[in-house]
Amino acid sequence: MTTTQEQTYPQTTDLGPDDYVVLGLATCFLKEAGEVTPVKVLEPIPSACLETLVKGIPTSYEWAIATTLGTILNADGPQLPQGMQEESQLGKDFAYRATAAARSYKSHPNACELLPLGDRRSDFNFNLDRKRVLNPKDKLVTAADNVKQHAHTHKVL
Repeated sequence: MTTTQEQTYPQTTDLGPDDYVVLGLATCFLKEAGEVTPVKVLEPIPSACLETLVKGIPTSYEWAIATTLGTILNADGPQLPQGMQEESQLGKDFAYRATAAARSYKSHPNACELLPLGDRRSDFNFNLDRKRVLNPKDKLVTAADNVKQHAHTHKVL
């Protein structure tokens, strides 16, 4: 017989549905045919990242909300919290990253005080000067990319 915890959070015997986690709404970009299209992505924010966001570093996060694992992960898999279905999509590896973020708050419980459970914070330094591109193209390396060295570099003089 398996417990709800094992079904909901596979390979995470140290986490339960009441464990604290922070989700953030990030503005990211998809690059297609030379055009960049903005997309809203909801993703877990680890404790160290939340601490830096509160200090005012530029970020692509518009806001963050404190919730529990049981709210965003269930037996059917990851789900968007109530009222956010139209606004965003889930980030890549959402369940894995959510459990990792929850563990970070367990090891740094003082970070939970920055955003109390159920609260939403939107006073971050939101800035899109450095765009987060979700699907960057692979760089094709050519001979022109080689570093040119001086002719005497490998000669014994």
